[in-house]
Amino acid sequence: MEWLIIVSILMFVIAPVMWLKPSPRQKRQMALRVSAAQHGVAVKVAKPPLHHFRGTMPAYRWHYPQQAPGPDFVLVRDSNASDALEPFHAGWRWRIAPLRPLPETARVHLQTLLERLPQDALVLESNAHALTLWWWESQTAERFITYLADIEPLKAALSGLSDRPPAKPLEAGGAVEDRVEGN
Repeated sequence: MEWLIIVSILMFVIAPVMWLKPSPRQKRQMALRVSAAQHGVAVKVAKPPLHHFRGTMPAYRWHYPQQAPGPDFVLVRDSNASDALEPFHAGWRWRIAPLRPLPETARVHLQTLLERLPQDALVLESNAHALTLWWWESQTAERFITYLADIEPLKAALSGLSDRPPAKPLEAGGAVEDRVEGN
């Protein structure tokens, strides 16, 4: 009887520790995120740019160089897009289209990437700061690294195509000082 009590007490102590142990899915996601970070990808969990979406999802970001910001656009997979949105390529629609047409090299890299992305990739977004992939992390780290061969050239082709001109710092002897002296 004493042994039965001791075993049951040990079970009550060990059970919560087992619940804290990461599941195989969590281990795969951790390995994926570590591998992505090692390849220069910033991973963040945030609210995606989807209409009526509740909750958060992983966002993988490739930052543009500060001197060469990227264009603004949002592409959404057909499964999460309205039929009213303009179709683009391979089951993707423009939620926000770029202001100016993309150069042919950027367009080819973008189409190639969209054809290769897994089905759980829902949004590809670009803004002045970063190219962002919103997806549910269904792939392994090894498989994800294969996408870098398409993402890096796309990022390079989009760099410098900002919709907004970069702000220039005020120079000494500029128009502000001229106005003050003219008074």
